[in-house]
Amino acid sequence: MHLAALRVSNFRRLQSVVIDLDKDISILVGANNSGKTSTAHLLQLFVDTAQSDAFTIHDFNAASWPAFNQFGEAIEGASLPKISVDLWLNVGAEDLYRVIELLPGLSWQGSRVGLRIEYTAKDPITLLAKYQEAKATAAHNAKPAENGVPAYHPSPRTMTEYLTDGTLREAFELRYHVLDHAQFNKDYEVQTDGYAPQRLFPDNGVGGRQILGRLIRVDVLNAQRHLSDSSAGNRAEDLSRHLGRFYNRNLLKREDDHQAIRALSASEALLNEHLSEVFKDTLERLNDLGYPGFANPKLVIKSALNPATLMNANDGGTKVFYVLTPEDGESINLPDRYNGLGFKNLIYIVIELLDRHSQWMDTEVDRPPLHLVFIEEPEVHLHAQLQQVFIRKIQDLLKLEGEDAAVAHTQLVVSTHSPHILYEGGFKPIRYFRRSVSATVQTSEVLNLSSFYNATDPKDREFLERYLKLTHCDLFFSDAALLVEGNVERLLMPLMVEKSAPRLRSACLCVLEVGGAFAYRFRKLIEFLGIATLVVTDLDSVTGSADGVIPVVSATASTADSTDAPTPPDEEEEEKEDDEAATSGKACMVHEDGAVTSNQTLIQWLPAQSSIAALLEADDAARTQLPSENSLAAIRVVYQNSVGVTWKGETATRVGRTLEEAFALQNLDWTQSADRSSVSLRIRGNGNKTLAALAGRIHKRVKASSFKKTDFALALLGENPNGWAVPRYIDEGLKWLDSRVMPAVVDADPTIAADPILTDPVQEVAQ
Repeated sequence: MHLAALRVSNFRRLQSVVIDLDKDISILVGANNSGKTSTAHLLQLFVDTAQSDAFTIHDFNAASWPAFNQFGEAIEGASLPKISVDLWLNVGAEDLYRVIELLPGLSWQGSRVGLRIEYTAKDPITLLAKYQEAKATAAHNAKPAENGVPAYHPSPRTMTEYLTDGTLREAFELRYHVLDHAQFNKDYEVQTDGYAPQRLFPDNGVGGRQILGRLIRVDVLNAQRHLSDSSAGNRAEDLSRHLGRFYNRNLLKREDDHQAIRALSASEALLNEHLSEVFKDTLERLNDLGYPGFANPKLVIKSALNPATLMNANDGGTKVFYVLTPEDGESINLPDRYNGLGFKNLIYIVIELLDRHSQWMDTEVDRPPLHLVFIEEPEVHLHAQLQQVFIRKIQDLLKLEGEDAAVAHTQLVVSTHSPHILYEGGFKPIRYFRRSVSATVQTSEVLNLSSFYNATDPKDREFLERYLKLTHCDLFFSDAALLVEGNVERLLMPLMVEKSAPRLRSACLCVLEVGGAFAYRFRKLIEFLGIATLVVTDLDSVTGSADGVIPVVSATASTADSTDAPTPPDEEEEEKEDDEAATSGKACMVHEDGAVTSNQTLIQWLPAQSSIAALLEADDAARTQLPSENSLAAIRVVYQNSVGVTWKGETATRVGRTLEEAFALQNLDWTQSADRSSVSLRIRGNGNKTLAALAGRIHKRVKASSFKKTDFALALLGENPNGWAVPRYIDEGLKWLDSRVMPAVVDADPTIAADPILTDPVQEVAQ
């Protein structure tokens, strides 16, 4: 048995989402404040504790608050909002007897059973009457402003304000309903008109809460683990005490262990031997997760020399030590605070998981067949390699064997901001939380990457998985994506962002170095995720016909960096390479007749043209993909465009083939100065050359194999950024991205601003 899906309505920013869960492990990713933590709280509130008095008005999605107030004003047609969670369980034949109460009827077929939990008003009419009475009393005691005394408006003025004063817990309750899977579509939406789920009423003291408790145990390991190197403060979680609690609950107890009893009275050595034995399996499991490794001290558990308080969780009768074993001499035992936070976090998680797992397995009566474990941000303080080891081994840590494996199952849900954890398992386990923010409402949508995996061409899918795994990019945690041509753009882009669109520095940008030949492979993924994206690429003009057949560019036109010494090529070398490149299919200047592009992004994506002439004529609309019903992604492709260039009094319109050419043309006086020789774009004898000749010489310089592109970028970083201008096509693209990611601030609805509850900072945090 496993939890196949959750359909959530009206809970915090999860206004209406479906969260599909993998049978074994699901990885929740997304930007900050996208709903991952709300999912953990949802499981705790509705499945773990299932107590109606644990809810607050802030657990309702902000969009529903006006409905509360409309109901309070007795507006016709208004109704009280409610929160609902549909739990869909996949049940095998061996577990059917456990879910008899959840079967919708004798005609039920399949393997999917559903249970709806609603947090709803007990008696709306009575609640309305009590609210109106309280509001009338408050209005009677209100005082207008006079003689410098501010106005006094006692609570409640609105229904939402009334429900924040403790009334919610009395007025609302949890209700349980049986769902019929045949009445729902593949997105778990009701597809039968008039369908009403059957409510579960307590029968002999057994209601929906008890039924659910017999099926699922939920344990959440919150991100706030409060590990500290300091002994001061009452929030620091001491590993020694944590291990003590684990011992008392799960391991071989001293009152049942005669060896330990003898040790208490006779020998500390025997006592320490006892502790070593009972913690042996636990420490071996830590070994599987990469601790202690080769260079880290070994972990041991020893008595603190107070037999009366052995393993007491409150007074620290037992301590964790780290053993340093020098080549010569006796071992040195250091207390647990001498180890780093990363390994403390790892040890904490492992011990906590084993503790919760053991408690579940040791349940003697009505043990739930499903153990759902939610781990928030396990990567805290862990370095990249250890994060990858953790996610690879965590399932083995809780693996069931023998008879237990046939009747019980552990299902993991991990939320993370770590790309190292994310890409270890590929696309299938990923559940992407995409934010949708407006002036008054914050909601999220949850995307199942296994759907993308199944619908994508295997070649593109394999490329993306390998690329993302190798580069560990942060695409799934970003507000926007910036796909750039190569290493030069990647190095210079932060500085160009600062110069052209400084507001973007406050956004979470993912900069991917993908090249013109591969950027188009990201199209389906970006469209699926709905991320605003700017693609910065090159015209890459080559000789050939404009019929869309693109010749292969030979090695002489390669843009790869050379490992030779950074000596600029002289005129003769440039002329020689130019002669060699004069044959058909080689790199050429943009203005050459019949030139086409070799850039597959421009051919296969936007603006879907191969002719250089057509590319230069393409307007913003042709180079932009706006959000649509199929994708929320706004995408723009930018490449070199025409700029006015002046040299020695001569002015003409020129277009660069690559970033380096475009930069040189737009900053011609600056790059041709004798002080800029390190940038490698200065042409000797430039004072005697016409604008056309100088542009031609720059083109030859840049495409020469001896031109070091990375050296150019690094040299430019060493110059004063106020002296040069960002190439126009990049400047325009960054300003477009700024307009998509950082929209202009608009005035809030005055009716909302007037209500202090709707602007309560607690609401913002809770959502």
